[in-house]
Amino acid sequence: MPASEDDLWREQCRQQLARDVLTRIKYGFCHVHKPVLDDVGMRAFATMTQYRTWCATLPIYLGYRPASKRA
Repeated sequence: MPASEDDLWREQCRQQLARDVLTRIKYGFCHVHKPVLDDVGMRAFATMTQYRTWCATLPIYLGYRPASKRA
């Protein structure tokens, strides 16, 4: 009889908790290259307007666009 999804999920959780903390940290994060953000070490802007203009050029999925106004 195949195990239910819940049973499989619980077993995976048990296996993860059996790992030491450093191993969990190692596999818990993955580096994803973020275009534009990762291309230079730092940026400085003279005004908030310059910063917001720069943010408007970033890909939408990075989440740096202004929040939309709700009606």
